[in-house]
Formats: sequence, C-alpha cells, structure tokens
Amino acid sequence: MLKNRREIIGAMAASGAVLASTGGARGNPVAIDLAAIKKDSDIACLYHCDFGEPQRFSQMLQNMLNHYSAYEFDPFKLKLVVVAHAAGIKFFLEDRTGTPWEKENIDPAIYQRFVALTKYGVEGYLCQITYNRLKIDPAKTRKDAFLKFVPSGVAAVAELQAKGFAYLKIG
Repeated sequence: MLKNRREIIGAMAASGAVLASTGGARGNPVAIDLAAIKKDSDIACLYHCDFGEPQRFSQMLQNMLNHYSAYEFDPFKLKLVVVAHAAGIKFFLEDRTGTPWEKENIDPAIYQRFVALTKYGVEGYLCQITYNRLKIDPAKTRKDAFLKFVPSGVAAVAELQAKGFAYLKIG
C-alpha cells in the first residue's frame, strides 16, 4: 500500500507508459471530501483562481512555474494546488457551450501549460457549487486525472489553509 507522496509519485513514474498511452484521461473528475485533502510536503501552497481573465490565469501559471523553480522542480519539496470557482472554472472546461463563457476563445496553450505543471504533482480542485449555480454539466469538464471536484471552492481554500497550505492569489 502506498503511504506518502514519494511512493505515489514513484508509482506514477513507474506507470508512466500507461498514462502516456491513455493521456491520463478518464471519466469526469472525481469528487473528493475536503477532509481527505492532506498536506504531505513541508512546503504547500494553494493558488486561488476565481477570475476569468486569461492573462491573469497565464500569470498564475508562470508564478507556479517560478515557485517550483525555487525548489529545483522537486515535487517532494513543494506541493501546489489550484482551487477554482466562479469564472476560474472556465479554464478547466472542455466544452463551454451553454456556459457564460461559450463565446470566448481561450488559447488551448494556456491549459497545456497547466498540464505541464501536473508532472510535479499539481492538482486542480473545482467547485461543485459553481457548477450547480451556473447549471453547468460536470461532463463538460476536461477528463484529466489531476482534476477533482470539491463541494465548495471557498471551503476548500479555508480547509487547505487550516492544514498549513499557504495562500496565493494573482492580481
């Protein structure tokens, strides 16, 4: 049984061929209980994304990359997560039809930059309240395994802070 991030990431690296062949894709993101979220590195930080400006999201990704560079890109030294709610979820949607953002063109390279960060263990926590309030079908979400639904984005922010995650918001 895997007990810590080091073992989990090692197992992920060992199974990389399987992930590469499937693209890590699966069904909709799983819903996780806030109590299940653990701080399993000395340094952990949540990036709060409740905004919809692509330039700001891009800057957040650059800051995350810079953050990892300060720790030599070592996922055992640093854990970063993005908590997205309100307009911030639009960057994680595969299909924006029927949403407030359906007419927006978002450069797909922005999401690919987020995906590139996931090789260091980055996860995205997406607010179910936002989906419910805006009547967005969760099936419109990208199918990547590093995306997870949380009951509430703001509750996830508070939960992570209570568990020792630092808080950053760009802009």
